[in-house]
Amino acid sequence: MLEPFGARLRAATDKLGPFCVGIDPHPAVLTDWRLPDDPTGLERFTMTCVEALAGQVGVVKPQSSFFERHGSAGIAVLEKAVLEFRSSGTLVLLDAKRGDIGSTMQGYADAYLDQTSPLAVDAITVHPFLGFGSVQPVIDTAQAQGAGVFVLALTSNPDGPEVQSARIGDGTVAGHVLASITAVNNTASRGSLGSIGAVVAANLGRLTEDVAIGGPLLAPGFGAQGGTAADLARLFGGVVEVVLPSSSRAVLQSGPTVAALRAAALRTNDDVVRALRR
Repeated sequence: MLEPFGARLRAATDKLGPFCVGIDPHPAVLTDWRLPDDPTGLERFTMTCVEALAGQVGVVKPQSSFFERHGSAGIAVLEKAVLEFRSSGTLVLLDAKRGDIGSTMQGYADAYLDQTSPLAVDAITVHPFLGFGSVQPVIDTAQAQGAGVFVLALTSNPDGPEVQSARIGDGTVAGHVLASITAVNNTASRGSLGSIGAVVAANLGRLTEDVAIGGPLLAPGFGAQGGTAADLARLFGGVVEVVLPSSSRAVLQSGPTVAALRAAALRTNDDVVRALRR
């Protein structure tokens, strides 16, 4: 089994910095790079990202949907990229946002976190809005395989509060999710960084929930969505050391050359490190 994800994440970010680069082959990005919106263009885009970023950043976050839209050929490109990134020492956090129950959720866990799977990654995103217990198969598989899970809690989209701020008992849905993650990490991590993280957006303005969960915090909404490096330090305060700020456009808009992509990623990472004083 792999070393626990929390420990591997700590080592990767200590060595290469906390910035997580989103790998989002959106049709508009392919067009901007003068690539066709087909599997050939997808592969050229993705392998350019691999060449630019593998071994240069601690974590990358491919958006699964933009590979899935190209069918089996797109999934083959994703498999190839995952293998290249992981072989270089860069961790792969697949942004899949899966959510289901029982054996179906176990199927997702087997697909992405069982390390014998051709699509095995280091961590995935899931949503808990069928009840936190619905993500238990993924958490159990992650813990058995040394992988990680990031559970949606406070997201960057404007419609998120409709569900996440809804009242449940004496708190909110998001608060319940965060407390549930904390309980898992307190049981499993024994004082080290836990392997179960939360998605907490960088562009929220202020935090109304306790995000000290004992695990990492994936912070989308950074960069083009409005969150700045200074916002990270202000928003996350005493837990900045576990924050993974994530952006795709901040880097991908610098393409399509390998040198420009790499320079943009390293520059953004340096900005984050300075702001968070890591």
